[in-house]
Amino acid sequence: MKAAQIMHFGAPEALRITDTDRPTPGPGEVLVRVQASSINGHDVVVRGGGLKMVSGRKFPIGAGLDFAGVVVETGPGVADYRAEDRVWGMVHPRQKHAVAGAAEYVVVTTDRIGPAPVGISATEAASLVVTGSTALIALRDSVGLAAGERVLVRGAAGGVGTSAVQLARAMGGRVTALARDRHAEVLRELGAEEVLDYGNTASEQIGPFDVILDTVGTELNCYRSRLAKGGRMVTVGLSAAAIAAVAASTIHGSRRIRTFSANPGPGVLNAVADYVTSGALRPMVHHVYPLTDIAAAHEAFERGGVLGKHVLAIAG
Repeated sequence: MKAAQIMHFGAPEALRITDTDRPTPGPGEVLVRVQASSINGHDVVVRGGGLKMVSGRKFPIGAGLDFAGVVVETGPGVADYRAEDRVWGMVHPRQKHAVAGAAEYVVVTTDRIGPAPVGISATEAASLVVTGSTALIALRDSVGLAAGERVLVRGAAGGVGTSAVQLARAMGGRVTALARDRHAEVLRELGAEEVLDYGNTASEQIGPFDVILDTVGTELNCYRSRLAKGGRMVTVGLSAAAIAAVAASTIHGSRRIRTFSANPGPGVLNAVADYVTSGALRPMVHHVYPLTDIAAAHEAFERGGVLGKHVLAIAG
C-alpha cells in the first residue's frame, strides 16, 4: 500500500510516498481504508522535529493525524463496527507511528474513531476531525461558553477558527471574528456578528470579551487584557512564547489562559458529528491535493492566509 512517511526531520521535502505492507488489525482494532486526511499543525511540527519526545527519532515516521474512510476488517473482540462502516478519527497524537492517517490503510483501536457524519463526503469529514474536535473541546470544556456571552475568535479563517465561529454561534455566543478582511463575508455567513481585519485592528481597540479563543499563539497577554471580569481565554496556537504566557497567567491575575492538546475520543467525535448532521457545523475545504502532493499541501499550510482546510484525497 501507499503511505506518506517522514524520512528525516526538516522541510516538506522530508516527506515521501512509500510502499509498505498493509497492516492487520489486532484485538480491539479496526483496519480502515482511508479516503481522505487533512493537514494540521501537529503534522508540521512532527515533520520539523518539534515533537521528538513523542514521535521518536526512528525513521520512517508516519504522516497524517486524522482520517476519514471505510472499515475493511475488524480484529478480535470488536463488536461495534463491521466492514463497510463509514468512520472518521485520528491516530493517537502522543504515540509513535510508522504509518499514520496519510496512507491508503491505517489500523487504530476503536476508541480512536466514530461513525462519520451522514450527508458529507470523506474529504469534508476529514477537514472537521481535528478542527471540529479542537473547537468543541476549547469552547465547551476549556472555557465553558454560555449562551449570550461575547466571544472573540482570533485566527477565525483557519480550520479551527471556522469551526469555532460556527460552534460558538450554535452554543448561543455572540461572535466577533478576527481575520483577514477578504474573509469577512464568509465568516458572517458562518455566524460571526462582527468581523475585524486583524491587519488594522489592535488588541486595545476591541473588547471586552467573556471568552477569547486564540488559534495564533502570539501576543497572548495583550489579548488576555481584553477579557471582561470573569472572562476566560484558551489558545490552541502553541509556541514557546505562548507556553510562557500560559504559565505566567496561572500565577498573575484571575484571567488564566488555558491550553490543551486535542485528543478526542468517540464522545467528542459523536458530538461534532451531531453538530454536522444538524447543519450547525459545515466543512470548509480550501483545496484538495492527491496523496502524492503531500509536500505541496504542507507548504501551503505553512504559508497560511487561506479560508478553511487543506485536505489530501487518498482513495475514492
